[in-house]
Amino acid sequence: MLLLAALVTHLRANRRERAAAADFPPEGQFLDVQGTRMHAVVAGSGPDVVLIHGSSGSVRDFTFSMVPALAKHYRVIAIDRPGMGWSDLHQGGETLAIQARLLQATAEALGASKPIVVGQSYGGAVALAWALDFPQNIAALVTISAPSHPWTTGLGAYYTVLSHPLGQAVAVPLLTAFAPDQKVNAEVEAVFRPQPAPTGYARHFAPALSLRRRSMRANARMRRGLHSEIAEMVPRYNEISVPVEIIHGTEDVTVLAGIHSAKLADDIEGANMTLLPGIGHMPHHVAMPDVIAAINRAAERAALRGAGK
Repeated sequence: MLLLAALVTHLRANRRERAAAADFPPEGQFLDVQGTRMHAVVAGSGPDVVLIHGSSGSVRDFTFSMVPALAKHYRVIAIDRPGMGWSDLHQGGETLAIQARLLQATAEALGASKPIVVGQSYGGAVALAWALDFPQNIAALVTISAPSHPWTTGLGAYYTVLSHPLGQAVAVPLLTAFAPDQKVNAEVEAVFRPQPAPTGYARHFAPALSLRRRSMRANARMRRGLHSEIAEMVPRYNEISVPVEIIHGTEDVTVLAGIHSAKLADDIEGANMTLLPGIGHMPHHVAMPDVIAAINRAAERAALRGAGK
């Protein structure tokens, strides 16, 4: 019976993954970067802005509305992090440092040697690693709802299970095969609270891509390592000398502003923090003008000509 159940799970997971790939094909281009196939969407013209998405996501989080809005004044490069969306997993691992290295190399391959780097949620931690490890290859840094400092609440049951070898072998395929669409959409809505998700966002975001086994496994391992990797970065934040804009909603219960962004603003000399009253974890959707204003400020502080004009 166990073998039969495993076979049924495997076949159903395969079918759902094929459907996800067919329904949500790549939106951009592929590049071979240090032996890893990376996927990037490029739009607009002007100063270069690189967008780095959060956990369980892809460039589709940004192509819903942020890329078109920014492309009016910038050349926007949204990149799938390794193992997520349509980018392949780097065989060396999934650390913040490795992701930052691959993303920086991808941007440079696209002609962006010194972009404004914008990271949301987990992507903000990757952006911080970029600023620390490649200080000559960044013009300014913008973090949105980003984890930046150690927290005390632990990993949580979901990621504890999914990052464990047994969970990777058993729980991940079960979720890929049988996770109900209604439950998945409810989780998308929950990320936006207290605001609702924009109409059409859940369909465009394509949670089915994130439910693929390779993406779920990679994402869980990334989350498991995040706390210790952040703890190692904290003593280095005073090395960051580029203009820094920090955006965070006061009602974000996923990444708490007081634990993270408030401390980050204290640790980086000259950093400017903007707290958005009543806003949750997704200000780049529900308060996009404020986020774009922060990017414009970062561009102006970096003396990038024509930014935001």
